[in-house]
Amino acid sequence: MAIRIVIDILMVVGLVFCLAGVKGLIKMPDTFSRMQASTCISTLGAIGVLLGGLLYAIFVMGSASTAVKIVVIALMIIVTNPIGAHSIAKGAYKAGVRPEKPMEVDDYGRDFND
Repeated sequence: MAIRIVIDILMVVGLVFCLAGVKGLIKMPDTFSRMQASTCISTLGAIGVLLGGLLYAIFVMGSASTAVKIVVIALMIIVTNPIGAHSIAKGAYKAGVRPEKPMEVDDYGRDFND
């Protein structure tokens, strides 16, 4: 019974993070801020939900194959979200999109000789 409470808490925390990521995606002023909300917060949300699913698969279902699939999905999210966000940010910068507030450190400008 206690494991079900832990699973439910992880699922709810993950969903709250996902909802916060969606709200940030809608409310943020520029592309770079939106990517921050969509990658970092949503990754935390997905990991919370996947941890709940992992515990459910192990302790409630007793399915090792499902647990392995959940771990692979979590690893893929952890690896691909930062890479995708970096690629989108670099592409947006190269296309001429700039943040609303000036950046203190402009590493992308150095890469593109701006």
